[in-house]
Amino acid sequence: MGILDRDLWSEVFSTLSKNMLRTFLTTLGVIFAILILILLLGATTGMSNGFNKIFAGTATNSMFMWTQTTSIPYKGFERGRRIDFTLEDVALIKRQVSEVDIIAPRIQLGDFGGTSTVIREGRSSGSGVYGDYPSIDLVSKKRIVEGRFINQNDIEESKKVCVIGLDAYKLLFDKGEKAIGKSIQINGIYFSVVGIFKKNDNINFEGENAIFVPFTTFQKAFNSGNKIGWMAILVDPDKQVSVAEGKIKKLLKQKYNIHPDDVRAIGSFDFSEIFKGISAFTFVLQGFSFFVGIFTLLAGVIAVSNILLITVKERTNEIGVRRALGATPKIIKRQIILESIVLTTFAGLVGFVISVAALHFLDYKFGGSDEFPFVNPTVSIPQIVFSFILMVGLSMLIGLIPANRAVKIKPIEALREE
Repeated sequence: MGILDRDLWSEVFSTLSKNMLRTFLTTLGVIFAILILILLLGATTGMSNGFNKIFAGTATNSMFMWTQTTSIPYKGFERGRRIDFTLEDVALIKRQVSEVDIIAPRIQLGDFGGTSTVIREGRSSGSGVYGDYPSIDLVSKKRIVEGRFINQNDIEESKKVCVIGLDAYKLLFDKGEKAIGKSIQINGIYFSVVGIFKKNDNINFEGENAIFVPFTTFQKAFNSGNKIGWMAILVDPDKQVSVAEGKIKKLLKQKYNIHPDDVRAIGSFDFSEIFKGISAFTFVLQGFSFFVGIFTLLAGVIAVSNILLITVKERTNEIGVRRALGATPKIIKRQIILESIVLTTFAGLVGFVISVAALHFLDYKFGGSDEFPFVNPTVSIPQIVFSFILMVGLSMLIGLIPANRAVKIKPIEALREE
């Protein structure tokens, strides 16, 4: 009697269908186990996708560096000395720090985080005004809804053009009014609007009430000279941001006579650390999901084994007759194990269908929310295959317990029982 024998499968389904209520209750443990496992894995994937959506368009191998005041006296200089970065620092870093891929020097009108009054035909907006190179778009992508962003030609010719945020547009223009080609006034100087951007779904450093002008134009228009406010630095993807950060700080401390142990003089923000932390969090969460799901599945499969032990006891006479008629222990054992696999697999499929439907509902409910990072909660094919193999494997192992119990039944003793 082979595994594909029709009589074998007929006996299996006949046995399982004798007590449908008990069979159904037995499968509940496995259904809930698969439901918990798939929901946890899918939810973890949804959170991971949500975080990726937040970081989309923002280079995760980037950092930002700016000047502060010294906190340690050094080489005759008192503490509290203010350092100003210049464009020469950008060239110096590019020459001596091989880990650096791109540097985008930036400058802002007024204090860091402050705003300036922008005027157009009697209307005004308190906007942050930034002098930038086109390379800033590689660090933090701008979502252009009309026109274009700053380009290299604007830099080389110091064009008086600007890119404005959607909030600035709403404050300076009427709804539906064409802004491209129109002029706005910043500190008494006119700039022509060449683009409008809106906030991405990701991290946005400046907000929508911001205005970008070419760096070289900013220098001439607002007499900023060679100074820069801070640097957005993109590190080679194959290199560590922290290594580049350490080398840059050491180089600049030597140039500006800053004490090597002064940690306050130069401020920095390693964006990659946030991304690494979130990646580690989702990885641990996924491992925890597997851990909980596997042990829940094990508990469900053990329940199947216990029920099969009861059915083996109830079928003592039947097993005795079959043994007396020549059924080998292998045949008896195979049928019991097959019953365990069928029960577990059926319950697993039901749990999988329910969990996939639940994930679709969660995606519909929370997938488009900007307040909670949750996008497309799915389970990968390898995870499904692994879960299925694990489920079948556990059902085979657990099925051995009632199967071994069945083959230990002696035909003579079984036939004596009423």
